Amino acid sequence: MNLHQPELFTPSVRLESSARWWDPDTECNLLLARPSDEPELWQEYLAGADYSYRKHGVECALDIDAIQDGSDTVLFLAAIDSRERIVAGVRAKGPLRDADDSHAVVEWDGQPGLPAVRKMIDDRAPFGILEMKSAWVTDEPGHARALTRAIARSGFHAMAVMDIQFCMATAAAYVLDRWKSSGGVVATHIPPTPYPDERYETTMMWWDRSTFANHAEPEQVAKILRETAMLRRQASSQEVSA
Repeated sequence: MNLHQPELFTPSVRLESSARWWDPDTECNLLLARPSDEPELWQEYLAGADYSYRKHGVECALDIDAIQDGSDTVLFLAAIDSRERIVAGVRAKGPLRDADDSHAVVEWDGQPGLPAVRKMIDDRAPFGILEMKSAWVTDEPGHARALTRAIARSGFHAMAVMDIQFCMATAAAYVLDRWKSSGGVVATHIPPTPYPDERYETTMMWWDRSTFANHAEPEQVAKILRETAMLRRQASSQEVSA
């Protein structure tokens, strides 16, 4: 298979309940689930996000009270270590119907890049968009890089389950730099926004299921395809058991 052809598209997956698979790089089980399917783990994921954001003084960007009930989160991915602790996670918001469904319009409110943000989202909304939010990784030493790479792949699993072409994220440039490994492309024509405050320059990154292999590291492409295949096998088992 030529992994640099733009027609590469991870297969869709019909997932009836939560799925787990082992990731040897992080030495963790990766969980993909709806908040309602794993309420205790959802709350643990939120607690970790809250701790991480507060530690960096940006808890206002998380708005834990607004997302607590999981109503605007279609799926979340968590890394669970050998002690059954969540050590990293991210959530997917969407599908976005238009720009007003995205938190990005809040982040760019009053900034010169807002019209371009709106156009990028509105142009892609008919093909399906998920917005990846509230990402965090434990500050314990040892597996931070591998955990970040696992989180960077999470959008593809959510897109496959939802059969959606695009996902996006907004974060400080140094954070998105770590997510480029999975094929994310920064929207460089959109000026950064000082969000959540003047200490940060938040930018926008996009992933496209049909072209990600043009931009991703080969190892990440291979893992995305393997993990999607694992999801597909688990989904098939769920259908047989139903």
